[in-house]
Amino acid sequence: MKGVAHALSYMHHSCSPPIVHRDISSNNILLDSQYEAHVSDFGTAKFLKCDSSNFSTLTGTYGYFAPELAYTMKVTEKCDVYSFGVLALEVIKGKHPGEYIQYVTPPSNGDLRMEDLLDPRILYPTREEEVILMSVVKLAIECLHSNPQHRPTMYIVSDMLVHLPPSHV
Repeated sequence: MKGVAHALSYMHHSCSPPIVHRDISSNNILLDSQYEAHVSDFGTAKFLKCDSSNFSTLTGTYGYFAPELAYTMKVTEKCDVYSFGVLALEVIKGKHPGEYIQYVTPPSNGDLRMEDLLDPRILYPTREEEVILMSVVKLAIECLHSNPQHRPTMYIVSDMLVHLPPSHV
């Protein structure tokens, strides 16, 4: 997740003009021989024009694109942030979160249980690992906020992930 967050942060905050990928999904993340994640498939990427509204047709993978795209068609960096939140939950859960997203996003996220979030094929985490995973889950949920202005930037997401122990994210 750190590699993807870092790549998106670079695209959104270090490129001029900023680049929005528009199709962040598990199908567009490649792992190298050290299992480092790399973002691929820039076929739908868009340069954001600072002096324009950045409207576009609906593109991306169903289940990953931000809900506001369906009714505003306005592309912003926050669209990639939403997709990153879905991807983060997918990595932890071991499959696309699907309908589960509505149960983890506010106001219903008070009843989060680790056993509901984890991939059942892996060993249950230690207490230390559980704390780290819950931090990542909470960050992913922030990325899924229904109001794009309340989602963190990818710079903030990347910075928060960098401060977690390296072997767990």
